[in-house]
Amino acid sequence: MSLAPLKGRRINAVHSGTRWTLSLVTILLLGILSGCGGGGASSSDGGTLPAKTLSWAAPEAYTDNTTLNPMTDLDGFEIYVNESGSFSDGDTPSAVVSAVDPTTHTLTSSFNLANLAPYLSKGISYRVSMRAVAVTGLKSDFSPPASFSF
Repeated sequence: MSLAPLKGRRINAVHSGTRWTLSLVTILLLGILSGCGGGGASSSDGGTLPAKTLSWAAPEAYTDNTTLNPMTDLDGFEIYVNESGSFSDGDTPSAVVSAVDPTTHTLTSSFNLANLAPYLSKGISYRVSMRAVAVTGLKSDFSPPASFSF
């Protein structure tokens, strides 16, 4: 069973001796980085960062068009931030969010990048990418990087 590809790419992984292809589709960076009210957080340069919301849509089907239930089939989303826009399997995520919000029991579809303020500064152009993680532990490809700054 494999998930629909993200931008036509897939990664292969071995699970229990069976080769599975895991590629999550439509981790769309919708409304990417739209500033929306709310407070900010203190940045590494001591200033306060405004809210910057990263939004996405979870995959809903496997590559064979079998329905995917993101509420039960996904474990979470990994968010990666750096200045280069180059991301690899060896990178540590800047943030990891659960696929299902533990408070509202709804599918998670956004993250406030200002929460990473201790590691970010104003005036620097950053790149962000995401990966979806299945409950099996397999990960999607990285989403195409998007730029943002505070």
